[in-house]
Parts: sequence; structure tokens; C-alpha cells
Amino acid sequence: MKLKPMDAHIKHIANTVSAMMAAARTAPKANGYDKLEALCLTGEEKNALTEEMRRIGSVTCQDFIVRDAGNVDQSLAIVLLGARNEAYGMDCGWCGAESCAKAMESGALCFFASHDLGLAVGSAVSIAADMRVDSRVMYSAGLAAKELGLFEHPVQAAIGIPISISEKSPYFDRG
Repeated sequence: MKLKPMDAHIKHIANTVSAMMAAARTAPKANGYDKLEALCLTGEEKNALTEEMRRIGSVTCQDFIVRDAGNVDQSLAIVLLGARNEAYGMDCGWCGAESCAKAMESGALCFFASHDLGLAVGSAVSIAADMRVDSRVMYSAGLAAKELGLFEHPVQAAIGIPISISEKSPYFDRG
């Protein structure tokens, strides 16, 4: 059997995505509550995300979002992680509100949701690095995914992690 590089890359990306999503799911969570959402886009769904990124970049005059869309175009897949904003019930005040109930009323993002999202992102990108796949953490892609309502449940914070296998990482020397 003759296996061409692109066929091998696609298989490796699929394995990497599975491992990244598992790592995000099993990352430590505050009080053991899992309030994370995860998904992966390829093909037309990924193209719809980059179109939304370009729209947001154009409307907000933020050129980096348009640049990031070009990077996602160069990627074989993108893993999206989001944090549902649900009270953890600890009334810690780290979000600036006096209680979880007040925080939810005001729309404040729970500190623990942000913390858990950060741990999940770190776990996912470490898998990409271990698998020798280029990746980049992108707020812009998470924002577009959130705007498109791509997650199963509404999220208040989201991050995109495009992944690529190529001669040179598309995520550096981006101009």
C-alpha cells in the first residue's frame, strides 16, 4: 500500500483532534464541575467560521481577526473550546460580584469558568505539541464560533485552536 503525505496528514489530524478534545475534557476542573463545550470543524463548517471571522474583523476594524481567518483557512481543522457561564455556587467573589446569583444576573463571567477554559486550552495545545502538529490559540476564532452559535449550549467565553501540518507553521511570521 502506498500512503501519500496528505492522506497521512489527514489521519494524523483526526487522531490529534480526538486526543486534544479528550485532554480538554479531562483537564482539572473547579469542584469537578464540567461546564466546557468542545467541537472540531473542518471543510465547509470551517469555511463558514472564517467567513464570520472576516465579517467581525471588517465590522470592528480589527485587522488581526481577518489575518487569523487566513491562518484558519490554511489549517486542516480547528478545535473550539467554550465555557458555559453557569454558577459554580461558591460565592467566592472573584468575578467582582458579591454572590453567584448576582454574577449571573449581571452577566459576569465566572472566574472558575475562565480558569477551567484556560486549563482545557493548555491541555489541548500540549497534545498538539506532543503530536508534532502546529497550533495557535485564537480568541478571534472563539469569538466567531460564539457569534455563530456553534456550541451545543451557549458559552460566554470561547477559544479556537487551529491545527496544521505543513513545511512551515502558518501561525508565525504572520505580519
